Amino acid sequence: MNDYCDDPLAVTANSPPTNEDAVRETVNALYRSESRHIFATLVRLLGDFDVAEEALHDAFRTALEQWSRDGVPANPRAWLVSAGRFKAIDGLRRQARFDVLEDADTLADPASETDDAWDDESLEDDRLRLIFTCCHPALSADAQVALTLREVCGLATEEIARAFLTPAPTLAQRIVRAKAKIRDARIPYQVPAQAELTDRLDSVLRVVYLVFNEGYSASSGDSLTRHDLSEEAIRLGRLLVELLPEPEAQGLLALMLLHESRRAARSSPNGELILLNDQNRSLWNRAQIAEGSALVNRALLSRRFGSYTLQAAIAAVHANAPDAAATDWPQIVVIYEALMLADSSPVIELNRAVAVAMRDGPAAGLVLIDAILERGDLAAYHLVYAAQADLYRRLGRTAEAVAAYQQALLLTRQEPERRFLERRLSELRG
Repeated sequence: MNDYCDDPLAVTANSPPTNEDAVRETVNALYRSESRHIFATLVRLLGDFDVAEEALHDAFRTALEQWSRDGVPANPRAWLVSAGRFKAIDGLRRQARFDVLEDADTLADPASETDDAWDDESLEDDRLRLIFTCCHPALSADAQVALTLREVCGLATEEIARAFLTPAPTLAQRIVRAKAKIRDARIPYQVPAQAELTDRLDSVLRVVYLVFNEGYSASSGDSLTRHDLSEEAIRLGRLLVELLPEPEAQGLLALMLLHESRRAARSSPNGELILLNDQNRSLWNRAQIAEGSALVNRALLSRRFGSYTLQAAIAAVHANAPDAAATDWPQIVVIYEALMLADSSPVIELNRAVAVAMRDGPAAGLVLIDAILERGDLAAYHLVYAAQADLYRRLGRTAEAVAAYQQALLLTRQEPERRFLERRLSELRG
């Protein structure tokens, strides 16, 4: 022990990492990458969201204790599933809560389990089962989305509340009620039969879309994007297309791939936001563009497409333009008009207004945006004020542009967007 540290467990900056440190790093990495997969399987095995969540954390705590002594197992994910399962069973037996598990007494002894008990394919399928459970029609549409974002993707309640523009306590109660509904109504943890899949697909696609949106443009925080979420949404989209190759499932996967293809060009090396027209298109992922464009064409040829396919068609026009000046804005406006007929919403109306401004000039787009704001539809949406400010700026109406940028800044919670808006304000004031 030296004169500067009287704690024998303290590790200085120059101390070599111990086995315990290495195990902790491994466990933390597994938690980040595997925890929601493991949770999904534990929900199936234990039949209760809250019990599964507690089992998940018990499993990782046990791993920290045992792996430092025994070493990391060959199949860590399967080990964690087994550990969480048996911790939960022991706890339920001690509390005499046998009603949560239908066959608690028939479960195998932990000592008899091997890593082969949980193969990777079955564990992957559990994510899809969990999505369909969370998106069951017995739940309200908002509850379906909130529950899936929380339980499948692991978003914090506060993050989901911001995405919904809903107070966090209200959102938390919505999630609690949804879980209680699943438990009390004994909603099955399974992928629906083929005859039910089409009817259930719309809710699932909506959830996957919102997960991707949170990953593609994070609702708050220091980072513009959350690659883990967008990657997860694309993975789920691929599973859906494989399970049910409906045109809209193909359209949604195409939309996500085409947007994701621009990730590397959307921010500078120091994290500053770069607008679409200013992006270095050589950084765009051409493989994702090719795959997304092919999926769009396939969905359009079916003539049974909807809003996701139309949004993907717009993204394909952008992705296949060699530069910003070559963008076919008249075609984009036409597709937006079709999209308004298929799925009218204030946000789609805003996007169409921006496209009209690019086709016909900023004054034409400003008329449409002003009409949206007069109705009060997007009063709390920062991007409507940012779009309005940009059109004012292009028209040379500096004072109005400053006021609109200030309003957008008040509503923005994402740091890269805040810095971008502050730069615009500085330029106008300078």
